[in-house]
Amino acid sequence: MLRIGCHLSSSKGFLAMGEEAVKIGANTFQFFTRNPRGKKAKELDLTDVADYLEFAKNNGIAQILAHAPYILNPCSKDEGLRQLAYEIMCDDLRRLEYIPGAMYNFHPGSHVKQGVEAGIAYIADTLDRIGEHGYQATVLLETMAGKGSEVGRNFEELRAVIDRVADSSKLGVCMDTCHVFDGGYDIAGHLDSVIQEFDSVVGLGRLKAMHLNDSMNGLGSHKDRHAKIGEGEIGLETFYAIVNHPKLKGLPFFLETPNGLDGYQQEIALLRQAAEPKEAGAKW
Repeated sequence: MLRIGCHLSSSKGFLAMGEEAVKIGANTFQFFTRNPRGKKAKELDLTDVADYLEFAKNNGIAQILAHAPYILNPCSKDEGLRQLAYEIMCDDLRRLEYIPGAMYNFHPGSHVKQGVEAGIAYIADTLDRIGEHGYQATVLLETMAGKGSEVGRNFEELRAVIDRVADSSKLGVCMDTCHVFDGGYDIAGHLDSVIQEFDSVVGLGRLKAMHLNDSMNGLGSHKDRHAKIGEGEIGLETFYAIVNHPKLKGLPFFLETPNGLDGYQQEIALLRQAAEPKEAGAKW
């Protein structure tokens, strides 16, 4: 069964997100742990969490994805900003202890003229410090489009981060289709080759989730502008191929397209029809 969902607002709590997911035909979802451009997080409501877990069990929702705020930069030249990233990530992961199986995705950050090697070292150091707490959630490095001095613009940089972390057993990767396409990986023309390259550099065992986003810009543009599925440069057929690919179809897929709930519902139905033509529309 296709595991697919979208990005939902966490402002109303976990139960509300679960209910919204089911309403639009999703069986997973992603959410920001706090204001994506800020530091503050709502107080964790354990009653809401318990109600959500019961709802998720009864409605087939599994393995949701928490997304760290964009302000995190664990490879900043500023020690204070690196410490802030560490503290926010620890707080987020502490909260996720209450949601079994949840994963945690973050953008590796920007080295800003320090050089990629320094950036990789700082990210690994932050992850080492976080790892000392023994949090259970799998932490995912997201593939990036290569804007400015972003770390993670290619598979080799992600591999380098993983290799420098002392205990990488809870580290994985979230592949964003818009990001890798904008970063120069031709998933539209050579999907199998890109998957093979990821496997040889990082290892498919590390690929834990995918963000499904079309791209407003062309291959190698390094722009990171998401488009609706089938309305960008990647194209609808590529997304059909991704959700049906034997090496990818067991992953959870998360839409981050420029949509409201109605638009997400249509994209979920479209991709579910492609992946489950005989079962589309069935209740799960």
